[in-house]
Amino acid sequence: MNLSYHGSVHPTGVRRLSAAITAGVMAMAAVSLVPRPAAADTPWLDVSEDGYASFSVPAAYVQANAGQVSQVVIEGNFGPSSTWAEFGLTRRGDVWSGVLGPLKPGLYSYQVTGDDTKGLKDPTNASGVASAPLRSTFLVAGDSARLLADAPQGRGGKVETLTYEVKKKERSALVWTPPGYQAKDPGKAPGPAGPKGYPVLYLQSGADRSAGDWLDLGRAKQILDNLSIQGSVEPMAVVISDGDGPGGDKDLKDLRRAVGDRYDVLRDPAHQAIAGVGEGGTQALRAALTSPGQFAYAGSFSGLLEDGVGRVDAKAINREVKLARLYTGNVTDPAYNATNRLTKALDRAGVRYEFDGVNPDGGANWNAWQENLIDFLPRLFRTVPDHGPSAGHGPLKGEFHPPAAGTTPTPFLTEDGFVTFETTTDFKDAKHVTLWANDAPGGSWLRLPMSREGDRWRTTVGPLDPWFYYYQLIVDRVAVKDASNPTKVTSEPNWSWFFIPGERSRLLSDVPAGQGGKVESLTYRSNVANQDRTALVWTPPGYDPKRAEPYPVFYLQHGSGQSYTDWVEMGRAKQILDHQFLDGDLVPMVVVMGNGNTSNFNKELLENIVPAARSHYNVSSDPSQQALAGLSMGGGQTLGVLKAYPGRFAYVAAFSAGFGGGTGVDVAAINNGTKLFRVYVGDVTDFVYPSFMAGLTTMNDLGVHYEFDGITPGPHGWDVWQKNLIDLAPRLFKR
Repeated sequence: MNLSYHGSVHPTGVRRLSAAITAGVMAMAAVSLVPRPAAADTPWLDVSEDGYASFSVPAAYVQANAGQVSQVVIEGNFGPSSTWAEFGLTRRGDVWSGVLGPLKPGLYSYQVTGDDTKGLKDPTNASGVASAPLRSTFLVAGDSARLLADAPQGRGGKVETLTYEVKKKERSALVWTPPGYQAKDPGKAPGPAGPKGYPVLYLQSGADRSAGDWLDLGRAKQILDNLSIQGSVEPMAVVISDGDGPGGDKDLKDLRRAVGDRYDVLRDPAHQAIAGVGEGGTQALRAALTSPGQFAYAGSFSGLLEDGVGRVDAKAINREVKLARLYTGNVTDPAYNATNRLTKALDRAGVRYEFDGVNPDGGANWNAWQENLIDFLPRLFRTVPDHGPSAGHGPLKGEFHPPAAGTTPTPFLTEDGFVTFETTTDFKDAKHVTLWANDAPGGSWLRLPMSREGDRWRTTVGPLDPWFYYYQLIVDRVAVKDASNPTKVTSEPNWSWFFIPGERSRLLSDVPAGQGGKVESLTYRSNVANQDRTALVWTPPGYDPKRAEPYPVFYLQHGSGQSYTDWVEMGRAKQILDHQFLDGDLVPMVVVMGNGNTSNFNKELLENIVPAARSHYNVSSDPSQQALAGLSMGGGQTLGVLKAYPGRFAYVAAFSAGFGGGTGVDVAAINNGTKLFRVYVGDVTDFVYPSFMAGLTTMNDLGVHYEFDGITPGPHGWDVWQKNLIDLAPRLFKR
């Protein structure tokens, strides 16, 4: 049995997320709204120790600053590969709220947006982003993010602003000096770095970014402080600039002159380094390659230099440049293809360089560039033994080019979990299109922006772990089915789905043709609904309708807003049961998935569904050979049957449903008549979590015997319920 899906119980004091996330999408260029004072000092954001981010945005504040809105989202770098995404909040009374997580340790930036275009800064979060005034930041602590945390007070370096002129126009840069640095005094001997002063790194931000972004989003000060305290870097000065000044190379020369005049730094090329992100990385690499007498060290973080090295002086570069190191994210990074071409050009030219390898979980964003800086800094102005890629980074595998628009149904999947989506031409006049899918931690839902390409919209996301995913398009705040994807969900017509194979998702995959069980429709008369209704029935491989011993039977119920088709179409029940049977983990049984949308489920089950199953299939009427389980509403219905008819089903389970009150519960009958009573719930992002935990207390107080192995990480959604079925089914009819 696979219990690896379960985790520890999470504290109850964290706010919850509704699965019914309101429709909401990110604006490509949000309208800036000047923040007004908050109505109260209560923080809009609370981050738990285990990485759950709880947002509570006062509706009155939103209305006062943005007007009446129909939806509110949190935009942030929450998506796969830390890409920008939207997380929809739910209106509950006077607050828009939601919980996202668990988030991996690292730095996150976010803003609040109403109705696509009305952007708001969180007034209760004092942090900011220089180039994006509406954004705030927060840090999820953890060992992997320890270098991003503030250094102990008084032990770090200092950052100050340097003002200088380029073509008689005033410019500025930020300068970090290491712990113990003393300001340059022409009348005194050089500082503690020795008679030659400090080496210097010029760190570029690139186009559409400010120098301050290296501090606000890159956490450069924290990284430099912590590495310095560890003794992992040489004492140096670091000069951070926009990298896109009007003077180009002249700007850089004037900056270097100003730094030399103001700070105790070395001016010889052997003690000069340059690096940058995006266009800043391109500029850094070009400076080292075209003028190898300027910088001995160069780093390109997602730089876009593709060629232009054919006529360089390779001998001079190899003699003067001690280190030229290239960094790129995965195929979602625009620099991925550029780096492919650049490495080939450098190889042809005979230029020595190092490649950090492809970051499999990073794109073109500050989360990846923080890692680049952490790798690059310890290599400067010293001899290092390791010249290979960072741990976990892989080789370039050639350029990435999804199929041409309109040439293949979407989504288009690669073997390593990258998925490309595109719309039809029906939305060529749309203003804003996003992809809403269960691609957040634990299977929560995020909306990922799509970009216009001609008369279609496209996006590539990933890498996604092997699993079952479902999605819909949001076009100008209207949910739309992906017409290019033939998959369907009967109860949710706008949803489509896709599957990423792998060991993690093996139990959700199709078994080889002819080896699995069968799913058939069972029509029965409902005296509750006064109509003919349908159930789906799974029978195991080799099912024998004339077997002397009737088969055990498992009645499996859906949730609210769903129907009898959902456990097959969304829950992957057939695939799970097929695999577990073939693996030898499952007692041969018949599984009946009935229609629970009824005013009286107890009567519908006992007078309609159960008799129909017995009349059409060779199933047992012995309570010890009967099981009942359901998710959400179906879980509540299951618990209702348990209370009203204890002992009728010897095996009972509820997924994401609370036990409710204890009045009238026959505890002895439940304990004596139930061989297995097992309960499941998602984490705090499952909106029934509080009522579920209250139900545990009720059952404990009553003395009800039950099993609970801890939360199943994830929200009120199919990722959790699929794992619950995987855990439950092999436990049935074995006691």
